[in-house]
Amino acid sequence: MKVLILSCKTGGGHDAAGFAVKEALEQKGHEAVMFDYLTLAGQKVSDTVGDVYVNTVKKMPHVFGAVYQIGMAASKIMRKSPVYYVNAKMGKYLKDYLETENFDAILMPHLYPAETITYMKRQGIKLPLAVAVMTDYTCIPFWEETECDYYVVAHEEMVAICVKRGIPEEKLLPLGIPVSGKFSRRADKDRARAYLHLPLEGVNYLLMGGSMGAGDLEKLTQQFCRTREEGEYLTVICGNNKKMFQKMKKKYKQDSFIFVVGKTRQMEVYMKACDMLYTKPGGLTSTEAAVSGIPIVHTAPIPGCETANKRFFVKHGLSIAPRTVEGQVKKGRELLRDREKAEAMQTAQQQVIPGDSAEKIVALLEEKREVTAENSNEMDILITRDSHKPSNSFMENSKK
Repeated sequence: MKVLILSCKTGGGHDAAGFAVKEALEQKGHEAVMFDYLTLAGQKVSDTVGDVYVNTVKKMPHVFGAVYQIGMAASKIMRKSPVYYVNAKMGKYLKDYLETENFDAILMPHLYPAETITYMKRQGIKLPLAVAVMTDYTCIPFWEETECDYYVVAHEEMVAICVKRGIPEEKLLPLGIPVSGKFSRRADKDRARAYLHLPLEGVNYLLMGGSMGAGDLEKLTQQFCRTREEGEYLTVICGNNKKMFQKMKKKYKQDSFIFVVGKTRQMEVYMKACDMLYTKPGGLTSTEAAVSGIPIVHTAPIPGCETANKRFFVKHGLSIAPRTVEGQVKKGRELLRDREKAEAMQTAQQQVIPGDSAEKIVALLEEKREVTAENSNEMDILITRDSHKPSNSFMENSKK
């Protein structure tokens, strides 16, 4: 089976979900091709879209939140949004690409390519199986105007939300958000710490701002330093935010209890090595943490889908989310000291968040591909048989 995975550079979560399924496909012996589909129109197009998104989220999160709310309102009254028309322009590029390749399925962990696929379907262009993967614990604006064959959602509670928004229930599959199998594997904490050159003794807190290094990294680090107790360490991951990385690296270079990290491909190792995670409630990061089984303190969300993610996690006991920076640091310490409460959170994470979503998605693609192949074979047989039969119209005319 050959699968095309189309993502987009608006946050690292979409890529992470796509790579998780790619990994699972290749482990089963299938072929997977994944890329940012906007590059089909040129690297400049991809860079522009990504830069606008990232800069808005990092520098003007409330503007992003306002746009999200406008989108939610517009999705209730519009049959086709501006997002649809913009992404429809990608149809010609994707059509040309698909004509040079032969894929059995297209997987989309992002709304934008799903909008393009929808436009192409409405133009009568023949396409392989099209499966969308939602990477948040809600239904973001405009998914309802797409026409994919199936939609993989994060949890069974999302089914009712999506149906209310207009997506047919029979197309909704609550298989979870796919994460790499590395996060579900158990690892010895001491070995993980030694590998990352972190102190073997004491309590190590992990602070993250997602792939963009967004959120209150500086404020949380300052609060941790003000209230730090003996034997406590803090690892801060700045992601792609090079400016934040350089600033914090310089500021805390004399503090032996703070470890500042930039972009890393070893996130699963850090989650195994540390005792507690502070992170904004991104869909992928939160899922990776829950699958890893690390207690979570959710920090301030980027307004929009992250607000819904935080609400879902708190509701199911998968995280705590005090409103202030002071409360987040304090309550995180209290949670870690209360082993019964921390273990209850980890148990809830195991029960609510599946670690094998990527494998389930691969099984889905295999199953639907078989059905499609069987139907095609049956159609070929019927066509062959019909070609040897007298014309019905001739028989009917003879009777007349």
